[in-house]
Amino acid sequence: MGSKRPVLLQVAIDRAESLGVIAQVRGIADIIEIGTPLLKRFGIGAIATACELCPDTPVLADTKTVDAGDLEAEMVLGAGARLMTVLSSTSPATHAAVGKVAARFGALVVVDTITESGKSELLPAGATFPESFAYVGVHSPTDMRVAGDQSSAHIDAVLDMRRRGFRVALAGGLGPQTLDAVLEVEPEIVIVGSAITGADDPRRVATWIKDRLRNPGRGWPSDAR
Repeated sequence: MGSKRPVLLQVAIDRAESLGVIAQVRGIADIIEIGTPLLKRFGIGAIATACELCPDTPVLADTKTVDAGDLEAEMVLGAGARLMTVLSSTSPATHAAVGKVAARFGALVVVDTITESGKSELLPAGATFPESFAYVGVHSPTDMRVAGDQSSAHIDAVLDMRRRGFRVALAGGLGPQTLDAVLEVEPEIVIVGSAITGADDPRRVATWIKDRLRNPGRGWPSDAR
């Protein structure tokens, strides 16, 4: 199964102290994510900041919307976000409400399966979403990984999602050490957070990861951190 187009790099910014990384990855990141904790701390102002720092890079608002879909979509897309997330477990009415607003803004929506993590099959068979819903978000929750769950089941789940016709945005503990496995399953978007934002040289690490996504055969330099 060959990729039809390059894998996109999404850089996730979850902490206030990582806001400075946005400018450092300008021209490298394909998507800048304003993570849920950052949205809760600064509101839609964080989206506007990212748009100012990287005006040529799409911004994703990780809203994890579960209700009031039209209101949340209006807020974050009106603030400049070009993508947002909606929980897969929410009601069809919420999916429809978000999809309608996203279509008006020309924005894209990611169906986030975080609440289904660990299930043998993500999304019920026959699941359909409005046309604006462009990707299925597959990832392992942060709290589970912090608690010691180092499972790679989320990486393995990508193949099933792609066989079912979904485009996939993959997240959860991804970085230089996991890229071999990630490249094997060929998601459309690779989401990297702390491996970049917590690095001594975020731009260097982001550059290497982006280059590796384009050139899978290259190895990780031994002196990089």
